[in-house]
Amino acid sequence: MAFQLSIEYGKYLYPFPRRGQARGGSAGNKGNKMADIGAYLKKHTEALVKDVGIEAACEITGKSKATLGRYYSDNAEHADRFMPVDAVARLENAATYAHVTTALADLQNITLSYDGRNSESPRTGGVNSDVIALSQRFAMLMTEYQSAIEDGIITVNEAKRLLKETSMLQQVLIEMKLHLEEESVS
Repeated sequence: MAFQLSIEYGKYLYPFPRRGQARGGSAGNKGNKMADIGAYLKKHTEALVKDVGIEAACEITGKSKATLGRYYSDNAEHADRFMPVDAVARLENAATYAHVTTALADLQNITLSYDGRNSESPRTGGVNSDVIALSQRFAMLMTEYQSAIEDGIITVNEAKRLLKETSMLQQVLIEMKLHLEEESVS
């Protein structure tokens, strides 16, 4: 028996993957509207602000809580408001992950690679610990996925958890890539 997975966004259900969107693709593929791109960027802006913390984000950007909230609000009156790139750069410098930059790269089907040149602390571990971490992260992603598809509908909260696990898996892969590059040079 086949069934269609759907993502719940507010009061609307969208088939997953969306029509015109390749499996595993991003919200910016052909066939999607600019509103989809805006919503995609706003969700990543929200993740960035929450990663840094609202109080710290206000201090770093010089913006109020209300202004920052407008940058990721899905209300129609704020649909055309986005965080300025200088504020994004400042926040991503303080964040654990480049949420908005990665989202922009995803929209253009660009793969980012972190080379660690700006990192002040040395990387620990090695390829073996990366393989273990990769296995653990993948297991966590599959657990979240199984939980999310039980009813055939992936809700917004379930999608956020899956996105978080996917991002964490991506970070482990980047660390593994860096360790492999270090070993191939030595």
